[in-house]
Amino acid sequence: MTHLFRRSLIAALIAAPVLALANAVVDAPAPAFTATSADGKTVNLADFKGKTVVLEWTNHDCPYVRKHYGSGNMQGQQKAATGQGVVWLQVVSSAPGQQGYVDGATALKLNAERGAAPTATLLDPKGDLGRLYGAQTTPHMFVIKGDGTLVYKGGIDSIASAKPEDIAKAEPYVTEALAAVAAGRKVDKASTRPYGCSVKYAS
Repeated sequence: MTHLFRRSLIAALIAAPVLALANAVVDAPAPAFTATSADGKTVNLADFKGKTVVLEWTNHDCPYVRKHYGSGNMQGQQKAATGQGVVWLQVVSSAPGQQGYVDGATALKLNAERGAAPTATLLDPKGDLGRLYGAQTTPHMFVIKGDGTLVYKGGIDSIASAKPEDIAKAEPYVTEALAAVAAGRKVDKASTRPYGCSVKYAS
């Protein structure tokens, strides 16, 4: 292998999309974004200044996502949060042709069938938003305070399985983070390991 070839190969690997994930930092400003929702509206993070925002990366075909939707756990958390004035944004970063990809109409239909209650579903087929936050799995959860500070990122709970029966035994990280924010407290476990299927980014 020539020196020039090695340098070209290293440059190509560095530029590869899978390595281009950013890393949203807890206790720092959450990355600003503009995205299109499933119903065709433009959504900006700045629109929700003063409100707590949850970002939920999702892929309806992922067994780990099915665990939380099939059991009603995700819908329950969405409804409890939005009932308290929290903005809950689903994000679909699956690329066309990849597992979990949906168009807007399909996303809305899926949510209606499952009784899901996000504030909006953001379509991210190019993966720009997912990479901006460093979203790795479905689900991967982020909580942003009203002042724009990222206060939680990681798993939805503490048991990394696809078994619905584990939900009741798990520590509900997102629920705890939202309770801390509502009470004006610091989130105790602000960064945890996300689990689930890998986000199906465009290659």
